[in-house]
Amino acid sequence: MKNIKNTKKEIQMVDVNDKVALSRAIPLSIQHLFAMFGASVLVPILFKIDPTTVLFFNGIGTLLYAFITKRKIPAYLGSSFAFLAPVFLLTSQGYSFQTIQGGFVASGAVFATVAIIVGYTGMGWINKLFPPAAMGTIVCIIGLELAGTAADMAGFPVGGSNSPTLNTTWVIVSMVTLVSVILSNILLKGFLKVIPILIGIIVGYITAYFMGLVDFSAISNASFFTVPNIKMAKFDATVILTILPATFVVIVEHVGHLKVTSSIIGRDLSKDPGLHKSLLADGLSTMISGMFGSVPTTTYGENIGVMALTKVYSVYVICGAGLLSIILGFSGKLSAIITTIPTPVIGGVSFLLFGTIATSGLRTFIEEKVDFAKSRNLILTSVIFIVGLSGIRINIGFVELKGMGLATVVAMVLGISFMIFDKLGIMNEEE
Repeated sequence: MKNIKNTKKEIQMVDVNDKVALSRAIPLSIQHLFAMFGASVLVPILFKIDPTTVLFFNGIGTLLYAFITKRKIPAYLGSSFAFLAPVFLLTSQGYSFQTIQGGFVASGAVFATVAIIVGYTGMGWINKLFPPAAMGTIVCIIGLELAGTAADMAGFPVGGSNSPTLNTTWVIVSMVTLVSVILSNILLKGFLKVIPILIGIIVGYITAYFMGLVDFSAISNASFFTVPNIKMAKFDATVILTILPATFVVIVEHVGHLKVTSSIIGRDLSKDPGLHKSLLADGLSTMISGMFGSVPTTTYGENIGVMALTKVYSVYVICGAGLLSIILGFSGKLSAIITTIPTPVIGGVSFLLFGTIATSGLRTFIEEKVDFAKSRNLILTSVIFIVGLSGIRINIGFVELKGMGLATVVAMVLGISFMIFDKLGIMNEEE
């Protein structure tokens, strides 16, 4: 144990490799589990797959990450939201989730490959390929292109959707859910402030029950014990090429999370154990998850927030949360409860969640101090926004690119072009 001085009082700090007594470790691990639970479970709910299977592989990924990084980085690997848009596109085109899993495996392989390259070359080339102006715009697009999906699930009429008229019951449930999330986030304090999504889902679930939208038959018929729903991935070139652009978004997100974690615990984790090991662990976790029926993983900001709040950085506590997640993967009752959550509840949460994704892109502009007086930044942002949000579709052979996927490709082309111009010394302004 170590102590850090605060201006008002001493705050006890548990360092990364400090072991914690079991009586404290269990509640601390449960706290991390609750912090990630709402967001991590929301992804499989949106994809209409078994959430307990995803929790199981989240736990496996977290333990694998701790092993590969030599227990030097406290990080929980949860479900990634970066793949929502391409997955929704592929499912609308009739592709099975097992085929989409093949795209996840390929994404993890690319992630791991980038990790190996970074180990030899460093991170500079990724920063040049995706400068803050480009990455901030792409992240904005991820959230904004899902706006119609959120409104549709919430019960509002959306052009081109299957809900041509207002569904009053759904709107009431979704808006009660949304208000609950908002009030929890701005009024509650301490640990409860960390789990507003989970609180909102619980309140929305109760509201949906009284509105007649919940059927408990699946819960009563479910067994207490079950095994993860393992489904092997299938591979399709179109699916893989549609999924891959999101990989680079997660890589940049991963780097950002590692920087924040380094700042919190007071040491440069990109040097020891190394950024490449952190990226490799996340990539291998995504490959395993995709291969056996789960979703891509990523380091979770929610759990980083818990560490900042509690000053408990022990990797053993994080691993405890991973073990608990694995145990929940065998809970048939939990799976049944989660799968009975009505669509408007998820729609209400998505109003804030998808908007938060877009806002994260705007934060990138501010935190990285993007100067829009520079032509290259203005060009990158303007072109990528229009390409990503205009609905433009480009068919390259048997692959259709649109939205975030097409925007990422355009960002890469522009980034490479600017890199070449810089090398040739023909740009009329400094980088």
